[in-house]
Amino acid sequence: MIKISLFWQGLFVFVGTVIGVGIFALPWVASQVGFLSLIIYFLLLGALAITVHLIFAQVCLETKSLHRLPGYAELYLGKKWATLAYLSIFVGLFGAQLAYLLVGGDFLFQLLGPIFGGTPFLYTLIFFLVGSILIYKDIKSISLSEILINLSFFLLLAFLAYKALPKISFAWFSAFHSQNIFLPYGVVLFSLWGSAVVPEIKEVVKGDRKLLRRIIVLGIIIAIFVYLLFSFIIVGVMGKDTSREAFLGLDNYLGKNILKLGYLFGVITCFTSFLTLGLTLKKTLWYDLKLSHTTSWAIAVILPLLFYLAGFKNFIEIIDLSGAIAIGIEGIIDVSLYKKVLEKKHSCKMPKAFYLLSLFLILGAVLKIINHF
Repeated sequence: MIKISLFWQGLFVFVGTVIGVGIFALPWVASQVGFLSLIIYFLLLGALAITVHLIFAQVCLETKSLHRLPGYAELYLGKKWATLAYLSIFVGLFGAQLAYLLVGGDFLFQLLGPIFGGTPFLYTLIFFLVGSILIYKDIKSISLSEILINLSFFLLLAFLAYKALPKISFAWFSAFHSQNIFLPYGVVLFSLWGSAVVPEIKEVVKGDRKLLRRIIVLGIIIAIFVYLLFSFIIVGVMGKDTSREAFLGLDNYLGKNILKLGYLFGVITCFTSFLTLGLTLKKTLWYDLKLSHTTSWAIAVILPLLFYLAGFKNFIEIIDLSGAIAIGIEGIIDVSLYKKVLEKKHSCKMPKAFYLLSLFLILGAVLKIINHF
């Protein structure tokens, strides 16, 4: 049996969670606002994401009992904060699961439908069933799956870059559209967020503080590199023709075989995040709401399917609002938890700079709501 170090297990689970459906919205966002603007957003929000993930990791490490965000909120801040945390978790994670199910099922249909026939719903159901089984089996089976799937993911990305490089036009990267300057905020924030899985990583690395911090920092840096590389490839090849789903129309530039590769790339990306976020939802219901394992699993996997059946199918809108609102609330809770842990465990005050972090997240959520409606 292959033995894999705890660091690599944790890193692949974390990276597999962070890199998800947001990757397919980013090229279109870059084409609407300008590639340089997207880089600046990633530098700023990447630093913010690393900071918030690290302070939430500190809360997890300082607490011996097993919880997810709502459980930590109730333990340190009270029931009202726990209610707010549940709202953030359920809106954010169920929204993300819905996006993964929607896009992942569609990519699977585009990849296998021409060969085996069937409807988009059938392939969405297959995507759902396989993911649900692995979520039921828990993190030990998922961590190995994440490693194998992510290795395939990086190989596919490298091959896509190799094939696309001769077709890239650097003229597309000089564009800037000031009227869309706020467009990337929610999508980029969503694309960088994986704090919900931090308690899972703590379990994987057996509470090793140094390993957990290294995984968070390196994982987000890897995600930023992958996002920018993928956006560079798609925008560089397609320019103003870049579609909302990234791959639509790519066959006109790179051929149908590359398009099939892109769909496989999409299935892998969506599936890894569907697994780990589904597990996080299950354990939130199981650990914090004290529901049974089976009931928690059923709610975590079936509710996104019900939203899909109800007709919620605009994935960019889903992740944009989730990124700005749900993640904004979650970040504020993380900062408040960190403040309380410092006071309770170490008898010291939180640096005032973290209050600015909370203010930034609040303003970002409010401005995104105003801008959206």
